[in-house]
Amino acid sequence: MTTTAPPVTLDDVREAAARLEGVAHRTPVLRSRTLDALVGAEVHLKCENFQRVGAFKFRGAYNAASRLTPEQLSRGIAAYSSGNHAQAVALAARELGTSAVIVMPEDAPRSKRAATEGYGAEIVTYDRYTEDRVAVAEALAAERGLALVPPYEHPHVMAGQGTAALELLEEAGELDALVVPVGGGGLIAGSATAAKGLHPRIRVIGVEPEAGDDTKRSLEAGRRISIPVPHTIADGQALHTPGELTFSVNRRLVDGIALVSDDEIRAAMRFAFERLKIVVEPSGATPLAALLAGRAGSLPRRIGVVVSGGNVDADRFAELCGSPSGPR
Repeated sequence: MTTTAPPVTLDDVREAAARLEGVAHRTPVLRSRTLDALVGAEVHLKCENFQRVGAFKFRGAYNAASRLTPEQLSRGIAAYSSGNHAQAVALAARELGTSAVIVMPEDAPRSKRAATEGYGAEIVTYDRYTEDRVAVAEALAAERGLALVPPYEHPHVMAGQGTAALELLEEAGELDALVVPVGGGGLIAGSATAAKGLHPRIRVIGVEPEAGDDTKRSLEAGRRISIPVPHTIADGQALHTPGELTFSVNRRLVDGIALVSDDEIRAAMRFAFERLKIVVEPSGATPLAALLAGRAGSLPRRIGVVVSGGNVDADRFAELCGSPSGPR
C-alpha cells in the first residue's frame, strides 16, 4: 500500500517560522472580557492586521520567495493578486533584493495598487471578466523568465501562513478550537497543519461568506466544487473554487465550515473597532462574525481566532461600518 505525503507538515511550518524570524512581525494576541462574555468562551485573537503589509499574506510570500535560488532571484518574481498577496510579494521581493511583477485586475482598488507600487513592483493589468489571471501570470512569467509565487497553491506559501497559528499556540497554550477565514484555503491549511500537529484533538473551523461557500460545498461533496464568482464584501474570500493542494490538506484536517452574512461581517468589523480598538477588513472579520452571530455552533472553552488582515481604506471602512448594528 502506498501513501501520499501531505504537501505541508508541522516541520515545514517550523522551518518557515525560522526563516521569518526577524523579518515578519510576531503579531499580538488580544483578549477582551466583553467578547468572552458575548461568546461564552475564552477567545484569543491573533491579530494579523498588525503584520507587515497589513495581512498574514507576507508570511507565505516571503517564505516561498526566500527559497528561490540566486539565479531565480536575479530574474525576478511574478504573482497574481488584486490585494494583500500583491503587496506581500512586492515587499518580499524588495526585502530579497529582487524585482516583482504583479498581475492585477484593471478595476483593482486604487489604494491597493498604489500600495503595491509603493513597494517597488511593476503592475500588469488584465480584465477580470474576460481573462484568466492565472493564465496571464503564467504566460508573463514564462516570457520574462520570472519565478511565479501563487497566493495559496504552493507548499511553501501554506507553510508560511501556518506560522500565524504556530505563534498563537505558543503564546496562548493549548486551545480547544481554532477559527480561521477561508479563501483559497492556504491560511487554514497551514494553520490546521500547525494546530493539529501540536494538538491533535483541537477542532479547526473555517469561516466563509454565505455567497462564497465553495469550500463548504467541496468538503461536503468530498471533491472540489466550483461556484459562480461570489458577490460579497469579503473580497479576499470571493473565490469560485478551493485550490487543489489546499483542499487536499483541508479535507483531512478541517472539522467544519461556518457561513456568515455580509451584515454579520459588518457588525463584527464595527465591534472590533468600537470595543477592541482595531481595524479589520471584511475577510479578516469573518471568524469574529461567526462567533458573535453564533454561527460556529457549540463552542468549547478556549478558542483561537486568526484575524487575517486589516487592509481597508478609510472611506470603504466608514461605508461598511456606518450603520449601527450588531453587539454594542
